[in-house]
Amino acid sequence: MAAPGATLLSDDTTGPIPPALRGILPVLLALPVLALAEVLLGASPFGTYLLSVVGVNIILAVSLNIVNGMTGQFSIGHAGFMAVGAYIAGVTSLSLKEVALSFLPVAASDQVLFIVALLAGGACAALCGFLVGLPSLRLRGDYLAIVTLGFGEIIRVVVQNTEAFGRALGLSGIPQYSSVAMVYFWVFLVVLVARRIAGSSHGRSLWAIREDEVAAEAMGVDTTGYKVRAFVISSFFAGIAGGLFAHFVPIINPGSFTFVKSMEIVVMVVLGGLGSTTGAIVAAIFLTLLPEGLRSLFGALGAEGSLAQKVDQIRMPVYGILLVVLMLLRPQGLFGTKELWDVLPRWFSRKKKGLT
Repeated sequence: MAAPGATLLSDDTTGPIPPALRGILPVLLALPVLALAEVLLGASPFGTYLLSVVGVNIILAVSLNIVNGMTGQFSIGHAGFMAVGAYIAGVTSLSLKEVALSFLPVAASDQVLFIVALLAGGACAALCGFLVGLPSLRLRGDYLAIVTLGFGEIIRVVVQNTEAFGRALGLSGIPQYSSVAMVYFWVFLVVLVARRIAGSSHGRSLWAIREDEVAAEAMGVDTTGYKVRAFVISSFFAGIAGGLFAHFVPIINPGSFTFVKSMEIVVMVVLGGLGSTTGAIVAAIFLTLLPEGLRSLFGALGAEGSLAQKVDQIRMPVYGILLVVLMLLRPQGLFGTKELWDVLPRWFSRKKKGLT
């Protein structure tokens, strides 16, 4: 059975882009843009914050795409796993704050402890993903959506009522270890992992489950095992994204991990194209910068005191309108199941034909 986006999974080595570069091409092409953005925006604290948020949202969108896109399941509680990673990483950093690795310089010691905290957050999120996914992914249908929705709300309520996590006021005092470079290192890693999965036998099994789970099971594919593994990997990177987020904001509170955040990530995946890593990256960048663009636009129109400060309230209606328009004009999303290396050769060939 042919998987969707078969060009993604083929072993063709005759194309214009070497196969070894295809998995990381979106990130490689984005590096000059990010370097320029760092120069233009990085001088200000807000610029650094905005670049970091873009990176965190890319990690969230690409990781959710492994489940919702490649595997064809429907998770709507990704913010819950992000919250687990954020709070566990934050508490770990606060616990290790006074620890110094005497054999390393102070800056290097801080980064080592930061990585330990990140991995602790990612591991706990992955464990939660396993515990949530194992029972719910044995069943077919919309059970995963219902379970993940409930999980996200349970995590939020638990955090709101736990003293160690700061209750509703939030957790503050977390060391600000995150940097733009560290965030985009993890962006590179999640994109690399996602593309390696898509091009592997494991990925082919995920595509088969997406297309027809009954047929895949009849062909001997361990559908539950593959779905759970994909869900655990996705949850791990959501936890990493949460840990990174916790280390560049002054305070984390339950309001940062609501159902609205989960739906924002789902919209990124759907807008970019279910199954397309490139699409998830492009949509994450666009939807992260859109609110700031709206604020600037309303401010320029003299609406500073009204609409400009209500962008967060109108964001979801704007996302809804975008999705409706997308479903009408391009139901498969911006990229469908294709990647950048599928689109670029066609674009260049059209340009060449136009010139001749």
